[in-house]
Amino acid sequence: MTRILLAFLNSMRALRHLARHEKAVQQELVLFLLSLPVAFFIAPSWLAFLLMTGSILFLILVEVLNTGIEATCDAVSRDFHKEIQIAKDCGSLAVLIAIIFVATTWGYILVTTYLV
Repeated sequence: MTRILLAFLNSMRALRHLARHEKAVQQELVLFLLSLPVAFFIAPSWLAFLLMTGSILFLILVEVLNTGIEATCDAVSRDFHKEIQIAKDCGSLAVLIAIIFVATTWGYILVTTYLV
């Protein structure tokens, strides 16, 4: 039980750090908080609500992993290295794919619910 508590405390420390220092995470947390009431009122079902809000949580998850990759790369070297650039670019691509997933999920649910 102690291990679980310590893991939870470490996770909360990371969340606090990201919420204070990472602009992208700050924006995504605000987006998530705003999406909760919006999705609650416009989602046609609980499943749609979970997909809409879950897609934003997935985006936050990918952003957290991307930030971890960037922090690791910066800890290794602040100098330019092609391999580090590739690692950071791949993390950025993962965030872009997650953003496309959010837009596609919300768009599909909104179009099929209100326009079709």
